Amino acid sequence: MIHELLTIVPPRDDLIVAGDRRLSTDEVVDWAAQAAATLEPGQPTAFQLPTGPEGVVAYRACWQAGAVPVPLLAADGGRQKEHAFNLLGINHLFDPADHPPSGDASRRALAQVRPDDQALIMFTSGSSGVPKGVVHTQAAICYKVRQYRHISGLSSDDTVLFPASLAHVAGLLHGVLIPGAVSMKTVLMARWDPGEALRLIEKERVTYMIGPPTFFNDLMDHPDFSPSRTASFRFLSIGGSSVTPAFVHRARDAFGCIVKRAYGSTEAPTVTSCTDDDDPERMAETDGRPFAPTQLRLDQHGEIQIHGPEVTIGYLDPAHTAAAFTDDGWFRTGDLGHIDDGGWLTVIGRLGQKIIRGGENIDATEVEAILESHPAVSQAVALGEPDDRLGERVAAFVVADSHFDLDECRRWFDEAGAARFMTPERLIPVADMPKMASGKPDKSELARLLESSAR
Repeated sequence: MIHELLTIVPPRDDLIVAGDRRLSTDEVVDWAAQAAATLEPGQPTAFQLPTGPEGVVAYRACWQAGAVPVPLLAADGGRQKEHAFNLLGINHLFDPADHPPSGDASRRALAQVRPDDQALIMFTSGSSGVPKGVVHTQAAICYKVRQYRHISGLSSDDTVLFPASLAHVAGLLHGVLIPGAVSMKTVLMARWDPGEALRLIEKERVTYMIGPPTFFNDLMDHPDFSPSRTASFRFLSIGGSSVTPAFVHRARDAFGCIVKRAYGSTEAPTVTSCTDDDDPERMAETDGRPFAPTQLRLDQHGEIQIHGPEVTIGYLDPAHTAAAFTDDGWFRTGDLGHIDDGGWLTVIGRLGQKIIRGGENIDATEVEAILESHPAVSQAVALGEPDDRLGERVAAFVVADSHFDLDECRRWFDEAGAARFMTPERLIPVADMPKMASGKPDKSELARLLESSAR
């Protein structure tokens, strides 16, 4: 199981690099053992930590104790935390900094867990207007780690730079699990800074990164960028936002390494990718292919559906689970795609209300719910507005009975405890919301209005 996967590799002196801190495998293991001694098997254990060693240790401590980690976004203003506490019946956050390592090896007992036991509860934006708790098993997480390690040829010779939140599934995999399972150096950044990232890539000889185009555009556009500074890159895996062939070609030319697209979600992590010897044009023009036994199919609307060992067993709310799976057990992604004769997937749009801002998944319904809870706002529609750097940013049309401007909007979202990235960056007041014959807001017309207002 997971804790075993993280203890079968040889130790190293620099398992985690974060700022001026360097932690060895033994230091991480000892710290996790000390913290694990305070946890209860089977209990949901929430933590809300910046990207750094404490987040890695929190996960490891939970798995060693047989507890279930519940990572929460450090950027959350309190909304996600409150929802998680109410759903799970918990009332405090776990912080391994409160339990520093003692060097007592006798505290390293490992909990007995089964493949079907819960291994993770991770919150993601929900179409109901509230965050949804995604549940994964021990077997699903272990399978994904072993599969990604295999298809990417990762070993202890690799070094990963991870500059995003460990409370995302990508952070879990590439900031915690895969590095621990192959004994590779993990370079963590608590705050994204492209100049500092270039320094770290060069100094630590980083061999791969994963993330949305934002990170890589920032590196290429930085005045200190030169190919020599990123010459250690072996491959880059790009996802989480709209990725174009032109971007892949630009990144490939700039970094001089393999650049591939990938597709996945919190519910089904990295279900399509590429191997290093795949056709480079396939890597640029599609979002990759699934690897057996994972399967993809499209329904009559073109929605991507997934069946495979890495797929979530469901959500904390049974109603969400029932809505997310077909009668024959396939997961409905809410994304639209095309699958060619060779099985390569290209994501072409979304059925749902998802906005992807710099790799952060934002549910438009949740944004609208916060807006409409303001006394002045009678109706709101949130849309993703194209943005060269972030992929999309949040824009909102509002019908307001009294003054409601962007400053008031920001204040209201802060008061609601919403993460800053969810807060609308453009606000367009309208006297009446355009409607379709069904009476629902006409989002196609609103998208046209949004485009014309940006000119």
